[in-house]
Amino acid sequence: MTILSSKTIERLGIITPFCEKTKSHGVSYGASSAGYDIRLASSIYVSDTITALGISLEYFTMPNNVVGIVHDKSTWARSGFQVQNTVIEPGWCGHLTLELTFTPLLHSLYKGRLFEIGTPIAQVIFHYTDEETVGYTGKYQDATCVPQAAIFEE
Repeated sequence: MTILSSKTIERLGIITPFCEKTKSHGVSYGASSAGYDIRLASSIYVSDTITALGISLEYFTMPNNVVGIVHDKSTWARSGFQVQNTVIEPGWCGHLTLELTFTPLLHSLYKGRLFEIGTPIAQVIFHYTDEETVGYTGKYQDATCVPQAAIFEE
């Protein structure tokens, strides 16, 4: 699969708002040469829990022939903060719920601190699929700017 450049990501209108590479809180966000670094739309407080849900500030509109893969930002991964790999399916739209994991190292460095709104949190790499798909029509479609807990259907 081909990895999309930031110029292609912008041209396809996948991310709103789209911005060029910028720094905030000492970490970059926005367009990179081959991907896009997203930010938090809600604050995350580092407490005694080891997991939390966050939400992307950016809104995604995925074409039916593009898939996105969410990865850690290396700066946070080196501090013990991990974003679980998530697949953004072709055809999906919405604000992305992020599954976050705090390791013991992060607790010792950041306990009691906030990851504020606008903090760069993860990177997304986009790939073309080998053919256009029907597109996502599942339970997480059109996600709002509130983290979405797991929905179990019977």
